Amino acid sequence: MPIGTPFHERTFRLCESLNYREWSGYYTVSAYEAHHEHEYNAIRNAAALIDISPLFKYRVTGKDATRLVDRVITRDVRKVSVGQVIYTPWCDEFGKVIDDGTVSRLDENVYRWTAADPSLRWFTQNGVGLDVQIEDISESVAALALQGPTSARLLKAVSEDCDIASLKYFRVTTGKIAGVPVEISRTGYTGDLGYEVWVEAERALDVWDALIAGGRAFDITPAGMLALDVARIEAGLLLIDIDFNSSKKALVEEQKYSPFEMGLGRLVHLDKNRFVGQQALIEERKRGCSKQIVGLEIDWTEVEKLYEAVGLPPAVSPIASRVAVPVFRNGVQIGKATSTTWSPVLKKMIGLATVKREFEKPGTEIEVEITVEAIRHRVSAKVTKTPFYNPKQKTATPIL
Repeated sequence: MPIGTPFHERTFRLCESLNYREWSGYYTVSAYEAHHEHEYNAIRNAAALIDISPLFKYRVTGKDATRLVDRVITRDVRKVSVGQVIYTPWCDEFGKVIDDGTVSRLDENVYRWTAADPSLRWFTQNGVGLDVQIEDISESVAALALQGPTSARLLKAVSEDCDIASLKYFRVTTGKIAGVPVEISRTGYTGDLGYEVWVEAERALDVWDALIAGGRAFDITPAGMLALDVARIEAGLLLIDIDFNSSKKALVEEQKYSPFEMGLGRLVHLDKNRFVGQQALIEERKRGCSKQIVGLEIDWTEVEKLYEAVGLPPAVSPIASRVAVPVFRNGVQIGKATSTTWSPVLKKMIGLATVKREFEKPGTEIEVEITVEAIRHRVSAKVTKTPFYNPKQKTATPIL
């Protein structure tokens, strides 16, 4: 049975809809109100506060901490400075992705590692023979994502001993909020200006209260998973178990993905020291991959016509779909669309899809299955690059 996160005492009082879901054993708010429109708008136009405590979190320390991280992930840790955060996948020995997450280098040999799935066993196995300590801090460290255009000004107003103005994209620093020591990283899962706040679970409520109280002038709004799901698709960000599968949980080979197939080839540093899956990825780079995750823009005009044909007004769920549907080219299925949503900011229907390699080129015309009144149809779609939405404020120096 799920339990509450360290912020549950506050989020429960605010969740008027009582719309929850289970995330890694925790109760997580899907939407605070009956509709998640206000929460999504906060992400894109103001500041949204999202409880991300259910993430698995690990602290890696010891003389060989850097060696362990470098052995497991596909990126070159030698290029990562203290105070830097990186997003990275890690693979099994066959070059298939086990999981993806962020690695924050807090000190020369101190790292905070986040993951969607439990990873302690895998990290420990790869740490055999090394002078390294791996601590599961998933329960002892709470986390909040503060996302949106006013998030920097809000943090500047409520934080102490922290230079928010100079905190660059994918960097981490320390400070205090309400007198509570915190770590603040300029990271997030929305594709917008945003930060993540890491705090000891025992002091979590003090930080929540300070952000809510100080955030009223910046139109802060607690936001749930439904709003986050729309935002992350607009940002072209993948979700495990939906857009790709962990190789540890895949039932057949087709369900496994390499970093190249996920569009993460830029994060694979094949010339670095040996890492798990390196040889398999070198061979895949030479021969090319068989499939590719791509972005899709779906022809809304054709969707409208399908509804008009049965006498109904055009309709699309405001909730992002996580149900895979087939995609076609010249009548032949070439893959599947795994995440689709109406983008309020772009006024388009967009999606993420896995297609055969020969159809990955942007501009390729394909078709996506859509169901209207229990009848399956196919509408035109175009392969496109991601992210769909990429505002300048995401990486630019914030205006304070």
